Amino acid sequence: MLKHFDILNGRTVVIVGFQRQGQALARWLPTVGARPIVTDNKTAAQLDIDPSDYPGARFILGDNPLELLDGADMVCVSGGVPLTLPLIVEAVNRKLPVTNDAQLFVDRCPAQLIGITGSAGKTTTTTLVGQIIKADGHQTWVGGNIGSVLLDVLNYIQPKDRVVMELSSFQLELMHSSPKISAVLNVTPNHLDRHGTMQAYVEAKAQILIHQGQSGIAVLNKDDMGSMVLESLASGDVCWFSRREIVSDGAFMAGNRLFVTGLSSTTGDPQFVCEASDIPLRGDHNVSNVLAACAITGAAGVAPEVMAATIKKFKGVPHRLETVRVLDGVTWVNDSIATAPERVMAALQSYSEPLVLMLGGADKKLPWDELMMTAAGKCRHIVTFGRDGQLPVDVLTRLTLRDDLITRVGTLDEAVAEAHKHAETGDVVLLSPGMTSYDGYPNFEVRGQHFKDLVAAL
Repeated sequence: MLKHFDILNGRTVVIVGFQRQGQALARWLPTVGARPIVTDNKTAAQLDIDPSDYPGARFILGDNPLELLDGADMVCVSGGVPLTLPLIVEAVNRKLPVTNDAQLFVDRCPAQLIGITGSAGKTTTTTLVGQIIKADGHQTWVGGNIGSVLLDVLNYIQPKDRVVMELSSFQLELMHSSPKISAVLNVTPNHLDRHGTMQAYVEAKAQILIHQGQSGIAVLNKDDMGSMVLESLASGDVCWFSRREIVSDGAFMAGNRLFVTGLSSTTGDPQFVCEASDIPLRGDHNVSNVLAACAITGAAGVAPEVMAATIKKFKGVPHRLETVRVLDGVTWVNDSIATAPERVMAALQSYSEPLVLMLGGADKKLPWDELMMTAAGKCRHIVTFGRDGQLPVDVLTRLTLRDDLITRVGTLDEAVAEAHKHAETGDVVLLSPGMTSYDGYPNFEVRGQHFKDLVAAL
């Protein structure tokens, strides 16, 4: 029985791609009376799914035939599916609506919604914002590009609740509406293997602001040029966060103290939140993430004392500078989330100890020169692995930096063994790959867990 009438009632919807988001769509669409057809170029065995677990959906697997569009009313694209797929191109040519799970949720969410995007720091900031909002006394739902696909819980969300949603560029490039409070943490080169150009990537990120309207609040990073240039797209209020400047509206650090002010302050005047030393996470990038969370939750009406109490207890998120083990005086750190050189540089700046750095995976066609110059100055040794592990080696050679600094191996197992050989007491061994995991793992979490298992077995 339908909870309420939905415009999708009776419509045929083609779901393209059957990972996490596609599976949620196959569960949710029948609850609003839609008729989903699932297509994926992998077979059921390759996907490790049983179609009978989704009784409301029809499955065409192993191919993406264009005939699926005959009689279709809409196409829903899972996040990892390129929009250049012939089936999607043909859907656009036929003027069929092409959307995704995130847009369907935003259109129907009955509660106050906060959206967060950025090239780095999204998950840490989203998680912290969710915990602060929850500490403020609200039933809080956190998901989107992390955690649960929010369509799975849509029927349980009440108007008085709060929803915090992480949004990726893949999701945003298909969206035509935005959360009332939307944050762009930073915009640096990322996913150029998918978007093709930096301009296309920026345009995808910009969607979170373009559709806000005059009642919206945009939260932007005063320290990041990629975020700052989007200010002109905000038609409502703008709040800033900064480690380097005092801002009149948002959150800032003065000396080693964090403050909120303007729209983000319950009084409008600058209000003290906490000391930078109260933040349990390493690195200047995490101070920025905390400031972003303060600006966002302040704009949502949360008092600074609630922010402070939550920040002091915040333990971070797995696979992000996660200390795995200290063995024979060597600290092993899992930063598998670092799938771009920019993120590796932030990780390197978080440690003063001697470093053994592990790089590798599947490259996203991003620039590597700056990272390798930084790594050459900070690392005792570098171990590369995976499909594109030769790339950092070639960059180091081209820059005529130390040839003895780097070792190329094949697998993560071999990389851990090689790093163990080079590490000395007092060192940090840092898995911060700078590349995606798709050469050998379904996602960075599985890669990070494999690393943790390997370290536990040393």
